[in-house]
Amino acid sequence: MNGIEAIMRTSPVIPVLVIEDAATARPLAEALVAGGLKVLEVTLRTAAALDAIREMKQVPGAIVGAGTVVNTDQFAEAMNAGAEFIVSPGLTERLGDAIIQSGVPFLPGVATAGDIMRGYDLGLRHFKFFPAETSGGLKALKALAAPFYEAQFCPTGGISAATAPNWLGFDPVLCVGGSWITPKGASLAEVEQLARDAASLAR
Repeated sequence: MNGIEAIMRTSPVIPVLVIEDAATARPLAEALVAGGLKVLEVTLRTAAALDAIREMKQVPGAIVGAGTVVNTDQFAEAMNAGAEFIVSPGLTERLGDAIIQSGVPFLPGVATAGDIMRGYDLGLRHFKFFPAETSGGLKALKALAAPFYEAQFCPTGGISAATAPNWLGFDPVLCVGGSWITPKGASLAEVEQLARDAASLAR
């Protein structure tokens, strides 16, 4: 089992986090880990993201990665912040080569057969199926997974607590990514309970 597969198998749901204020990052990570979700994806969509990664890394048990990494400059910044894995919305050879050569666990986004073939050319077998629901949903992933029988996936994008079990019931799906665990305005106690519910979802 390689690094990214071990991370994907840690829990059935990876919270996809958009952090606006780095001061909230550590308490949020503590609530998620207490609820049973140790793998945390901090998206590089805000000015606070890199500092949020640094804060969350201080939480015992947390495995903190950077998401929405779209170029090599962002990859370098994420590594400097201490990211333990990298998630990208798509896959280019330039970004893929840089991350693969570094040895850091990498989960690139794919939506088509061509995307997966590009990943195969780079030696990758683990992918984020993104955006999952608008790319045809579970039916589309089942069709894609047939010829790429070695591939394993983390569908992300539009997945909810209600639909996650359907995705997790498909064998090539090791986990799903979701933002429903941290809804806007939720208290830390509510986040911890949502995390506990998500962590209890069976693969």
